Amino acid sequence: MSVLVDLQNLNLGDITEKVIAEYIWIGGSGMDLRSKARTLSGPVSDPVTLPRWNYDGSSTGQASGEDSEVILYPQAIFRDPFRRGNNILVMCDAYTPGGEPLPTNKRFNAAKIFSRSEVAAAEPWYGIEQEYTLLQKSTNWPLGWPAGGFPGPQGPYYCGVGADKAFGRDIVDAHYKACLYAGINISGINAEVMPGQWEFQVGPAVGISAGDEVWVARYILERIAEMAGVVVSFDPKPVKGDWNGAGAHTNYSTKAMRDSGGYAVIKKAIEKLSLRHKEHISSYGEGNERRLTGRHETADINTFTWGVANRGASVRVGRDTDKEGRGYFEDRRPASNMDPYVVTSMIAETTILWQP
Repeated sequence: MSVLVDLQNLNLGDITEKVIAEYIWIGGSGMDLRSKARTLSGPVSDPVTLPRWNYDGSSTGQASGEDSEVILYPQAIFRDPFRRGNNILVMCDAYTPGGEPLPTNKRFNAAKIFSRSEVAAAEPWYGIEQEYTLLQKSTNWPLGWPAGGFPGPQGPYYCGVGADKAFGRDIVDAHYKACLYAGINISGINAEVMPGQWEFQVGPAVGISAGDEVWVARYILERIAEMAGVVVSFDPKPVKGDWNGAGAHTNYSTKAMRDSGGYAVIKKAIEKLSLRHKEHISSYGEGNERRLTGRHETADINTFTWGVANRGASVRVGRDTDKEGRGYFEDRRPASNMDPYVVTSMIAETTILWQP
């Protein structure tokens, strides 16, 4: 085993300029991450200089066997925390050989929205709170829960400390550091209300980079959990009953919101969001109706509400923003399994481009 570990940790920089690039993409379900590696002749820092690559789309639910080739376009580069050195992780999106984006390629439309001059001038910032649940591989039951049973009621687990309250901290901390190493702007982590559930925050990130960073952070989490023999669930309500669900609260601001007098701009943006509530809900994650019930720090899925410091509202404005008259707001509706490309670009489109 020690020889295997030594080989995994070989420093290739001692003997060759060649590096390994791990190409990452989103599979046919829209949530399954896939990756494969290739050798490059030397270090690369600009995704434009990376070669496009192909894969068998019939094996990922994205193409037929008769015409199975799908093309990967490299879009963003991150340092590889697993291989280290000059090796890299590459976030890609997927296209047909004719250059058409696949239906699961949500990055393509998001990039078009973020490239609009009005959106770029608005400087949209995002902070995404990604919640997830760690499951025991053998039972698909939350980590730390008794087999076939339940732990004590919620209360002591949120930001809890101790072997009877925090389950999986080694995975969480490894993920935190690996994301920092990769160059992801991860801003924090915490244990959540339901035992076995955790959260990491990505941001502030500008425009399309928010989606890239969340997806790669998810990839790194899956890889670390794989090594630990633990399953990561992004289900918005992994356990029925009196347990909190899992969301991806999305904090958002534009330059005008952050400047003096920004509260008025925030209120106008929230009004626009209220008018497109149904459209946003339909794009905010599968199974979100099981989470957005009006209980467990959520608003009812059919009703749009907002308030200051109200975690039972659709949109929450922080007390600092209310006091200072500028800042940001939090859209609490997105589910943990949302696509960050969809959510971030839709918020920008509604609040910046859309006219009622």
